[in-house]
Amino acid sequence: MILARIEGNVVSTVKHPSLHGWRMLICQPITNEGVPSTAPVIAIDTYGASLHQRVIVSTDGSAARAAVKDPRSPIRNMVIALVDEEHGAGNI
Repeated sequence: MILARIEGNVVSTVKHPSLHGWRMLICQPITNEGVPSTAPVIAIDTYGASLHQRVIVSTDGSAARAAVKDPRSPIRNMVIALVDEEHGAGNI
């Protein structure tokens, strides 16, 4: 799992059939201080995350493929939580 900030939407007219009907987001992994930590990732959104909102992204590809109900889907990441607030250093 990674802490990330939503940076935008992915718009695609041609995509894998398992991704039809799913909202895909550009998620920028960040540190607890909000500093970008690695390259952005694409994740499916199950919660309706907003632009610049902090989220928790699961990098468990099997869970994402189970969500789209296709074991051969190319999806690997999905938003699993919206971060409302943080408590303490390093605790989310």
